[in-house]
Amino acid sequence: MSWLRALRDTARAGMKVERTRLEPLVALRAAVGLAVVIAAGLALLGPGAAASSAFGAFMAAVATFQQSWRPRPVLALASGLTLAVSTFTGYLVGSADVGLFLPMLAVWSFAAGLMWAAGPTAGIIASGNVAIMLVTVTLPTSVPQAAGHAAMIAAGGVVQALLIVLFPVRRWGARRDALADALAAEADYARRLRHDPVSSFDPEPLMKARDAAAVTVRQARRRPAELHGARGLAERVRPVLASLADPAVGAPAEGPARDRVRELLDAAGAVLDAAAHAIRHGDPVRLPAPALAVLKAPDLPEVFTGAPLRAARRLAALLDDVLETAEPGSGRTADPAEAMLRPTVPALVPLALKAVRAELRPGSPVLRHAVRVTAAACAGYLVGHALPFGHAYWAPMASVMVMRPDFTQTWSRAVARFGGTLVGVGAATAVVQLAQPGMYLSGLLAVVSAGLMYALMRTGYAVTQVFASAYVVFLLGMGGVRWDQTVPDRIALTLVGGVLAMLAYALYPAWETPRLRTRLADWLAADGRYAAAVLEQYADPAGARRADVRQALLEVRDARLAWQEALARAEGEPVRHRGLSRAAAEGAGDALAALGRAAMLLEAHLPDRDGDPVPGAAELARAVREATGAGAKAVREGGVPRWDGLRELLADWEASGPGVLRGAAGQLRESLEEVSEALRP
Repeated sequence: MSWLRALRDTARAGMKVERTRLEPLVALRAAVGLAVVIAAGLALLGPGAAASSAFGAFMAAVATFQQSWRPRPVLALASGLTLAVSTFTGYLVGSADVGLFLPMLAVWSFAAGLMWAAGPTAGIIASGNVAIMLVTVTLPTSVPQAAGHAAMIAAGGVVQALLIVLFPVRRWGARRDALADALAAEADYARRLRHDPVSSFDPEPLMKARDAAAVTVRQARRRPAELHGARGLAERVRPVLASLADPAVGAPAEGPARDRVRELLDAAGAVLDAAAHAIRHGDPVRLPAPALAVLKAPDLPEVFTGAPLRAARRLAALLDDVLETAEPGSGRTADPAEAMLRPTVPALVPLALKAVRAELRPGSPVLRHAVRVTAAACAGYLVGHALPFGHAYWAPMASVMVMRPDFTQTWSRAVARFGGTLVGVGAATAVVQLAQPGMYLSGLLAVVSAGLMYALMRTGYAVTQVFASAYVVFLLGMGGVRWDQTVPDRIALTLVGGVLAMLAYALYPAWETPRLRTRLADWLAADGRYAAAVLEQYADPAGARRADVRQALLEVRDARLAWQEALARAEGEPVRHRGLSRAAAEGAGDALAALGRAAMLLEAHLPDRDGDPVPGAAELARAVREATGAGAKAVREGGVPRWDGLRELLADWEASGPGVLRGAAGQLRESLEEVSEALRP
């Protein structure tokens, strides 16, 4: 893709407005917290302290809107307290010697860039701290006053945290939505299987539900009964649905058995949708009676035999458990010992440091991002002071806030920030000119602008910046700063900051395109380990560990998600493909999805512990593991994987293998051959 096209497409993406479900009560709570802090600051300490505390409350509320399953009060406190420390330290260094502030800014920016290794939420909070620190260090005029400003900033975060505790909005709502979305995705999958027996399933909703299910010990004791256990059942339903629908291991493609499969899948979709609705809203399960009648029909043995009959009976039993778990007040209790426990904040510190240390290596995208942020922030600080404007901090602040570890987000956010700033500053300036608001009215307008920003935060970065820019104009107006002192400065320096961000990425990029082969190879190897782990269960039903299959499946999902994210980022990069065209990437991705699906079909029919071992299954598992490992190595090196030995072995199983292994062996062979075909020049 050319630079011109890449810049055009990403600019359009940045200005896009998305339709999403709004959370007005959460936004109102955040705005009320901001209003309380500003009012108290104005009444007790004056506009300067009010502005400091407002920035603390503002950023603390922004932190709570990030995609994180950690308790929201913790995010608010972390944002407010770290910003207070940054501000006070920045003032001490900058007031002693202005020339020393630049090295400190470099250290803070570099650390903020590295925090992306600990996750997007940590990266966003750290970036926000650097950006707001650039503003707040200019407000105090003495060390005691700087300490007071830092205390007010921390107080702003504490106020937001207290409001979240005192006025919770839809308690456990995000976790309810994650689990309900997973069940709804499986309901949609069941209905799609009626028409396409080999339809694919994106496991991302299940991955999100798993992340949401990790809780602290305190949360585990308070978790609603309907959120305990349903996710595990949903994980077990998916392979049963696939095995029931697939003609290779299930009912024939046509005939009475296929008609009954379609009825069962439709009924399963209705049950899963009813469970999803009940969990999402905390309501009793309302299930159409015909659905259960279809699932528990007494004539199933007359229609099905063998594997399809086992799958139909297992599906009915699993859906019974789903309905029981989804019912509010079902009596199920959450034992913290059985829950996936999320580390506490003190325990998270060494984990974050470990993740950061792992990125301190040549070629690391996170390290490159940290270097780019540092260079852009320092250059913006120097350029801002060199230009004949006031408020020089707006240039580095814009750079820090728009920069992300990948090209697409950085450029789209830079365009969106400039466009949103232009509209927001213009609209706020018009209001100031017409209304001539005083100190308290300016504070009220700032709160309204922030509230609208919180409410519309998920609709797009450009919309967010419209109201964030208006908020800053009104907040500075609260302290008596005239509009003509802010509008030209902010627009010009925001443009400078965006340009510096883009120059930093162009001069020191971290393209995803050259790494596509590595991501694809990781997915291929993970698929092979998953298939081998499942086959080992057939080789030794009594001794094999079921946990190995589960771990291998999670690794497949992580590898698949990493591939999908890398492919999405690479599509917007101005880089020609290096050995992997778009057609090859799409073909290989589809083939690997089919490979994982074939292994999942085998998992759906794992033998019981007391079952007989399948002769030759251990040899097949070893061959699959070794061949896919060698194939992944070939993919990384730019070659085409070869399956000579494994192909013959799978063909033998396809011809004379027992039960479901026969059909799944054919699907494994076809999927591997399609991988090679897609990568062949």
